[in-house]
Amino acid sequence: MSRTALIVGASRTLGLALAAEYLRLGWDVIGTVRGAERTKLHELADSSDGRLVVESLDITSPEQTAALRDRLADRELDLLFVNAGVTRGNLPIADVPTEMFTEVLVTNALSPLRVIESLRSLVAPTGTIGVMSSRQGSITSNTIGGQDAYRASKSALNQLMRCYAARYADAAHTLLLMNPGWVKTDLGGPGALLTIEESIPGVAATINAQSGKPGLQFLDYQGETVPW
Repeated sequence: MSRTALIVGASRTLGLALAAEYLRLGWDVIGTVRGAERTKLHELADSSDGRLVVESLDITSPEQTAALRDRLADRELDLLFVNAGVTRGNLPIADVPTEMFTEVLVTNALSPLRVIESLRSLVAPTGTIGVMSSRQGSITSNTIGGQDAYRASKSALNQLMRCYAARYADAAHTLLLMNPGWVKTDLGGPGALLTIEESIPGVAATINAQSGKPGLQFLDYQGETVPW
């Protein structure tokens, strides 16, 4: 029986590559896009023989999240993975406008956990729930500063996942915060060390290797533990 992954935020870059990797591994995939425009995920769906379904979701909208849950009510997910990340420039925190800080925190921390809380009932009892975090969310590893708002948002994401894990400590779900590495994307920039093709297969392999192991871990794309 085929396994099913829901990749939230799969229209481009890391999320798109993760959806493609799970298709390559033989999974059925549901991928979400934010708007109504056609994306590369739609193109991937066209060549997937029906194994990839595209859904619409703005993760900052609880109403849209609830509607997606209702549409998927008859599906059981082996993997729920939330990929979300925005940055609005490398500004010292004193120069970050309140509206910008709010947008980054809502998109990168609050909304992923709202999605997980809403959709967790769709995940198989021993399934996996994962979120794309970042080494920049590690307080221990922050020795150079920079990207203040983005770092704060990813640290908040990690803390909220800790809260989630504690709240559902009796559940058997595998819980993962994933660091994909420093990847050449719009967010990572052209000077990043990794290509998407070097990062994402490792992300998927690490996720799959942890299947059936309850509890929360913060891991990188090579399966190594990231310090909190």
